[in-house]
Amino acid sequence: MSSVSPGSTSGEQESITLGYTSDVIYIKFGDGSKAYLTYKIDGDKMYLIETYTPPQHRGRGYAKLLVDKAIEIASMKGVEIVPICSYSVYYFLKNKDKRVILAEPYRSMSDQELENYYKARLEAERSK
Repeated sequence: MSSVSPGSTSGEQESITLGYTSDVIYIKFGDGSKAYLTYKIDGDKMYLIETYTPPQHRGRGYAKLLVDKAIEIASMKGVEIVPICSYSVYYFLKNKDKRVILAEPYRSMSDQELENYYKARLEAERSK
């Protein structure tokens, strides 16, 4: 676990704890709430399943921190990432330089194909 202080929209710095287990990467906030990214490693793939940030902490870059940590873990373990949750797809859509860690066919997708996949994942999540 590590403590980090990303910037917030109000210019304040909030102290958080970033940690992970074998199936979840999490951020503990000072107010007792948690953001998380659930994942599963199967063979040479890391599946990013679900991302959640509490409403009061959204828009401050915490979900990005979670995916950044997932990339770090995947790199350490020598596995490729399969983005399933819509936020993880969005992350790779916006961070082209990070796509090298993606498994095929995601790594080779054009921006438009990745955008279409993002929209499909978003729709699937909304229909749950």
